[in-house]
Amino acid sequence: MIDDAALVLSELLSNSCRHARALAHQEVHASWEQNDQGEVRISVTDGGGPTLPAPATPSVTARGGRGLAIIRSLARDWGVRAESFPGPVTVWAVLGGEQPA
Repeated sequence: MIDDAALVLSELLSNSCRHARALAHQEVHASWEQNDQGEVRISVTDGGGPTLPAPATPSVTARGGRGLAIIRSLARDWGVRAESFPGPVTVWAVLGGEQPA
C-alpha cells in the first residue's frame, strides 16, 4: 500500500501543479492520515483551476490525462471538495482498510 499511496500523492500533486493556482504564499497543502481500520486518506488542496477536477479519456497517444484514472483504479474511494467555485479545491483519496462487503 505504501507504493500505491506514494503514486496517488504524486499524481495529486502533479495535477495540482499543472492545472491549478497555488494558495496564499504560493503554497499547495498535502496531507495524509491513517485510521484504526488501516485506511490511508491522502488530500491535496490548492487554489483551484478553471474547472473542477474530473477523470479524462485521453487518446492512446496523449502525453497526459491519466492521473485521476490512476487514482480511481488504486483508491477505494476518492473525490473533490470545493466549498465555493472558483476557490480552493481539495482532491482526496482513500486507500486500504476493509473492503466493502
